[in-house]
Amino acid sequence: MLEKQYFIPEPEEFISEKPMTAEMKKIKKERDQEVRDAIAGRSDKMLVVVGPCSAHEPAPTLEYISRLGKLNEKVKEKLVIVPRIYTNKPRTKGVGYKGMFLQPDPEGAADIARGIRSIRALHLAAINESGLTSADEMLYPENTPYVEDLLSYHAVGARSVEDQLHRQVASGIEAPVGMKNPMSGNIIALVNSIFAAQSPQVFKYRNYQVSSDGNPYAHAILRGGVDGAGRDVPNFHYETVMQLEEMYRGSNLENPAIVIDCNHSNSAKQFKQQIRIAEEVMQNRRFDKDFKRIVKGFMIESFLVEGSQKHDEVFGKSITDPCLGWEDTERLLLDLAEQV
Repeated sequence: MLEKQYFIPEPEEFISEKPMTAEMKKIKKERDQEVRDAIAGRSDKMLVVVGPCSAHEPAPTLEYISRLGKLNEKVKEKLVIVPRIYTNKPRTKGVGYKGMFLQPDPEGAADIARGIRSIRALHLAAINESGLTSADEMLYPENTPYVEDLLSYHAVGARSVEDQLHRQVASGIEAPVGMKNPMSGNIIALVNSIFAAQSPQVFKYRNYQVSSDGNPYAHAILRGGVDGAGRDVPNFHYETVMQLEEMYRGSNLENPAIVIDCNHSNSAKQFKQQIRIAEEVMQNRRFDKDFKRIVKGFMIESFLVEGSQKHDEVFGKSITDPCLGWEDTERLLLDLAEQV
């Protein structure tokens, strides 16, 4: 039995409380186009979605984003940096910290209305702090309208990508949506999810029948998989990427694009391995023009302090998956920019 706790207002009410300014809307329009151009290959720049595993507190997140904004000035001719501000956190076992959307206080009880206000305030402050619009995970599809006006990139996670509603909502989002391969690593399921997201859809959403035109910028994120014994199976290597490239060529999908997630099952969550993985991918881009043409970017987990912690004791250290520290992140992004 579900017990109703309290009514949560429609997105328009929260948006009216914390709207974007005219300058922010201008920034977002330009940033959206930059990300689309990178995905579509109209630009030679590489997309880099980078930031903490979960944005659990505003202060360290904004300090990180501020540094990212300054670094962006050095690399913006080569990279399109999109801060990863993940305010929803999927949990494999369904318990634990579930992100600022549900728990604005990491140690507190669920308070969704407060969470919505917190994440809108955080995304708006991030734009002011850095001039960069951000990425978030579409964990709960019906929550997307609360933040859609603020984001330049959405990701559909490995646990969600085979769900029909996630695919359908992705088909109606104007910004690019990265579809991760499922936990199994099944590439066919990944391609099917991209096809669904790029196709027009009719479906029930927030008490309405709605229709979408399809999202031509829906694309693949390779994050590795997990086999039946629970072992991580990387899929960032040349052979798997080219297998997916061949499947793209055999389809009618628009804007073929792959983003490599350097963490998760590709690194077995060994966060330092993200550097090696990015370097290997860049080497393969130099080796094969088809590989270079389809691999459009990276997803990297990074925060102020490397590693992770169980409790929020160290400022700027992840309370979920371990992340690269700032110094390694800065070196890696400068290195990537030199190789593009």
